[in-house]
Amino acid sequence: MSFLKNIFGNNESQKEESKMEWSLLNEMEQLNDIISESNENPIVIFKHSTRCIISRTVLKNFEKTFDLEEKVKPYFLDLLEFRPISNEIASVFNVTHQSPQLLVIKNGVCVYDASHDGIEVDSLRKFV
Repeated sequence: MSFLKNIFGNNESQKEESKMEWSLLNEMEQLNDIISESNENPIVIFKHSTRCIISRTVLKNFEKTFDLEEKVKPYFLDLLEFRPISNEIASVFNVTHQSPQLLVIKNGVCVYDASHDGIEVDSLRKFV
């Protein structure tokens, strides 16, 4: 995806490109849509700090192993650019803000959240 190239650059050493089809979370109103959508299918929100090497590494590892395209809809939040949305996520879903952070939303509630090295596709499978 081109927005990920903007985040990670476009150098030669970066051979792997994301296979993820992220929906960008960049408007507060989307949270209502996410809550509604989660009644039909689980939603994953990945909160990413674009200036943090740890967040970048976790994101890349998550994308490499992600194979749940048919089971969840993934949303990507650049929390530095959209910090008010991140704050609202913490409030609406009753989670402590962290970065990086992965949330699973089902039936309008957060059923799982993880941060840093706890963000793994294998862990995610238990909740979708």
